[in-house]
Amino acid sequence: MTHTRNTPASRIESLAPDLGALPARAARAWTERMAVSPLGGGQYVVETEADANHVVDLPHGRCSCPDHVRRGARCKHLRRVAIEVTQGRVPPPGSRATDCLACGRTTFVPETIRLPLCEFCTYRPGERVRDRETGDYLVVAGVVDRRADEVEIRNLDTTVAAHPTNRAYDPGEPVVEVTYPGSDRRYSFPRSRLVRRPLDGRGGGSIATV
Repeated sequence: MTHTRNTPASRIESLAPDLGALPARAARAWTERMAVSPLGGGQYVVETEADANHVVDLPHGRCSCPDHVRRGARCKHLRRVAIEVTQGRVPPPGSRATDCLACGRTTFVPETIRLPLCEFCTYRPGERVRDRETGDYLVVAGVVDRRADEVEIRNLDTTVAAHPTNRAYDPGEPVVEVTYPGSDRRYSFPRSRLVRRPLDGRGGGSIATV
């Protein structure tokens, strides 16, 4: 394998920590058998191999174990939660693990999000997408954390889900707001009505005003 001049190559080295160089508590955090379960609000339960359970409050750096309560130490449980968050094994504070509505992949989303989408299935502001129904290219303005059957269409007595052009789509999926290139007027669609790539080589038609 070769590297271009502008592409740096990492050194040949192990990414595992040198346990002999770590403080005792840090080494135990890496090596002891523990299970970490998120409780929400930045708190986690750590189950140890001795069948003890301790609650870690990661944002405030607290643990319910005697080592922390009595000695004020940064205990192995605090360290273990930090390790698992860093490695993506458990969600970070303020996030929760859930299944993406579009693909079913497990993903971490903010705790306040009702309709979760993973990073591969969500659309980002400024992204160019295509309408399955008309073939038109549109620009994403944002994803709305509300169901298509909850979002009212302005100036029409209907919801996004009930609009005639959207009845083939799941009324429970999130809504994406889009604009025509060069326009500020927003239109709302069910997420799955939009795709990132052209469906075919035909030119786009007119878009339903929703």
